[in-house]
Amino acid sequence: MNERAETLQRWVARQHDLPLGDCRLEQVAGDASFRHYYRLHLPDGTPRVLMDAPPERENSRAFVDIARDWRAAALPVPALHAVDLAAGFVELEDLGDDVMHQHLTTEAAADTWFMRALDLLEHVQRQAPSAALPAYDRDLLGRELDLFPDWCLSRLLEIPAPPEWPALREALIDSALAQPRVAVHRDFDAMNLMVRDDTLWLIDFQDAVRGPLSYDLVSLLRGRYRLWSRERMDTFIETFHRRAVADGRLPADSDIATFTRQVEAMGIQRSLKVLGIFCRLALRDAKPRYLARLPHFLAHLRHGLEAVPEHAAFLAWVETTLTPALQRALEHHGIARTREESAS
Repeated sequence: MNERAETLQRWVARQHDLPLGDCRLEQVAGDASFRHYYRLHLPDGTPRVLMDAPPERENSRAFVDIARDWRAAALPVPALHAVDLAAGFVELEDLGDDVMHQHLTTEAAADTWFMRALDLLEHVQRQAPSAALPAYDRDLLGRELDLFPDWCLSRLLEIPAPPEWPALREALIDSALAQPRVAVHRDFDAMNLMVRDDTLWLIDFQDAVRGPLSYDLVSLLRGRYRLWSRERMDTFIETFHRRAVADGRLPADSDIATFTRQVEAMGIQRSLKVLGIFCRLALRDAKPRYLARLPHFLAHLRHGLEAVPEHAAFLAWVETTLTPALQRALEHHGIARTREESAS
């Protein structure tokens, strides 16, 4: 056990007035951040999850504030049992280990669970307080987009951005800012939706912002675990659009064609951001496993660009320059593309 874990163990022992020997920590799966998670079983058998977020690396204030606000709004987020922001320790309700992505075993099962996730997203957008959240503004959208040329093109592939990049960058930002603003989880993904008592629960919401209506929708649909057909994408988008118009999240005169273009433009923005983030995780943070995920999000990028014809020139560059350059880089790192992504 490392020094941080030992300090966490002493902290939780004090919280419950327990002997140190009764506070055995079991490490559980983490995420792409510097946070670590442990499971503790109290003497009566009650399980808890302990989050260790080193304060010099992670700011847990947002996580704590959002957890309290969203739980007060009757949203399914874990309860907080103890918090020490100075130390970076939080004791949480244990939601178990059943994650939505583990249920995507067949096409029919995936379809059902994604529809259930859309139901939850509707509740988040209608109920989650957003006034205190940071704005997903032009600067933040731009900084995210710039991760792509900075980390993917320049540092991994060592190729320049195409001439179409500045115009695409601005068009994507303008499209995002034209949408209604709601609370945005910002990583509303099948890996961040827990299943307990046949109910979906939200985790990993510390980066939530007030931003475009379509962001979490496309985060779900163009996430890590599925490459949907055009037909299924259209069905999901149409379902979301119909409900959002009915409950006022979208204006009554919102047309599906315009909204679909906005969704796909948001998906292009997110795919470019993720490509940059995964390259940064591999190159800066020594997590090379993220390189293997790049082809999946390259496929998402192509599908999004195919749905927004005004960016055909950038799509052509993706096909003729980016794709072969990325393939060479992955082969250099010993990573081959999957059959699914090669055929998409």
